[in-house]
Amino acid sequence: MFSKDTLFAVSLFPYLGFLYFLTKSGQAPRLALVGFYLLLLFVAVTIPAGIYAKVHYGEALANVDWLHGGAEFFLTLSNIIVVLGFREALQRKQRSLEE
Repeated sequence: MFSKDTLFAVSLFPYLGFLYFLTKSGQAPRLALVGFYLLLLFVAVTIPAGIYAKVHYGEALANVDWLHGGAEFFLTLSNIIVVLGFREALQRKQRSLEE
């Protein structure tokens, strides 16, 4: 029915909605919010890397290790920053409860 590439592109719109409402709410920890926005960098890197892998190597991105690993680095980075942001918020909340 839908190709994985089409679903990947379409999934961007709900994620942009998520970012809009999360930002507008003002309740997300700042560092976690930065991490969620960094996921867009992962998408921005993955698309050209996938095109390059297909054109230059005739392979899917997942089959070109150095490109795939480079793109996945941005996913890992965004996940780490989201976790650190929520960790910081939890620590701040715990300190305020102890006072």
